[in-house]
Amino acid sequence: MRTLAVLNQKGGVGKTTTVANVAAGLAAGGQRVLAIDLDPQAHLTIHLGTDPRQIMRGSYRVLTASAPIAEAAVQVRENLWLVGASVDLVGAESELVSVVGREIILREALESVADRFDYLLIDCPPSLGLLTLNALVAADAVLIPLHCEYFALEGLADLVGTMRRVRASLNPTLDIEGVLLTMYDERTNLGQQVAADVRQFFKEKVFRTVIPRNVRLGEAPSHGLPVLLYDAKSRGADAYVALAREVLERAAPPAA
Repeated sequence: MRTLAVLNQKGGVGKTTTVANVAAGLAAGGQRVLAIDLDPQAHLTIHLGTDPRQIMRGSYRVLTASAPIAEAAVQVRENLWLVGASVDLVGAESELVSVVGREIILREALESVADRFDYLLIDCPPSLGLLTLNALVAADAVLIPLHCEYFALEGLADLVGTMRRVRASLNPTLDIEGVLLTMYDERTNLGQQVAADVRQFFKEKVFRTVIPRNVRLGEAPSHGLPVLLYDAKSRGADAYVALAREVLERAAPPAA
């Protein structure tokens, strides 16, 4: 199972949209995918068509050790399972602060299902707190969505610094899976300049796929559907299918 934490502590950059649609794209390609909602806002849970108020065994129960992850995972589409978030998750960080080994709870919980799934995608909250730390310790790599705007690179130094500390003490193999340019508008000079700056800074770590501004991406969550199922012919759907393929390419072993 390859585990990707989708993270940027800046809100509104497309983290949840990316998790929902990459998960759906991988599942459509035959991969068995588990998506975990670690954001107390529960937007991923809603995006995948589940009411957070109906979550009895979700990510909160997994983190507080009252439910095994196999029981918390609910199948929402063919090849796609969800560990949803509920309002209880708001208090998880304060409840876990005194727990011994609180940083590795999620990693240990995932060991029991590692052979059941090909991919695990974690939707992280827009912060660098204990929930995010659990995701980083459990992950193989981090996928960083980056909004093509003036302040795009602001705050990334904190994220990279946190990743270095996690590598040094808790997860030495943690890497950057890739930087994803989101809400890109090729008609603006600003969008083009930000994209050029990001590619110059992160080089080959930037995905070739760019997610455009697309109204269908904004409409799909209100219908509880990934954009691939809401409007498969939209530019947003095309972009996320391409991104899912690129994620698969990056995970494939190099040719002899």
